Amino acid sequence: MQRAIAVLDALADAGTEVGTNEIARRTGVNVSTISRLLSTLATAGLVQHVPATGRYRLGVRILQLASAARETLDIRTLARPHLEEIAGLTSETATLSIPGEHEVMTLDFVQSPRSVRSVAQVGRNSVRYATSVGKVFLAHGGRLPAELTAFTPRTIADRAALEAEIRIVRERGFATARSEREPDLHAVAVPILDQHAELVAILGVQGPASRFGEAEMAAAVEILRERARIIAAAY
Repeated sequence: MQRAIAVLDALADAGTEVGTNEIARRTGVNVSTISRLLSTLATAGLVQHVPATGRYRLGVRILQLASAARETLDIRTLARPHLEEIAGLTSETATLSIPGEHEVMTLDFVQSPRSVRSVAQVGRNSVRYATSVGKVFLAHGGRLPAELTAFTPRTIADRAALEAEIRIVRERGFATARSEREPDLHAVAVPILDQHAELVAILGVQGPASRFGEAEMAAAVEILRERARIIAAAY
């Protein structure tokens, strides 16, 4: 089994057709064994023999299995360890949100370990234009509401100014919100994108403005980006 997996890994790493000798070199397995493994894998449709070159490449069955795996992925289970790690590294509340047709909803969160902390709630919709999570949603296909209400003096309630803000979010790959939904709440968020650059989910960090300032927000963005890339690799 391990040798068969090594063969599949070698073909995946090569990204092109590979001959038997080259596969043997990459895996450290002798050529005769590689030949037998390739024959078995080809019968299962996991690899494909190319008669014109005599080489091998990954088979259609691999693509079918990968597609099925993506469809059954539980994003909440997948992201949970990362949320715990983010909360531990930032000491603030980490959130996972998912986009809907018109709204973006909190799917999971890990609370800040500090006694004074922001409050998250599973199933709660984020205000699309006054939160970092909502801005990421808007930057990746979400629509602005018909009316923009100013929740605080810092809420961007002007449509033109908000559209400019969303363009910036799209260009730089993350969003911030500084006392825009609640007076003492700062937040940052990044998108989790699939292989087609479609929005799968959103990772965020939020905390009291008094301690989650510019330096802390910038550091959190880098932490979020790294975890978002890891999660996105599953899609």
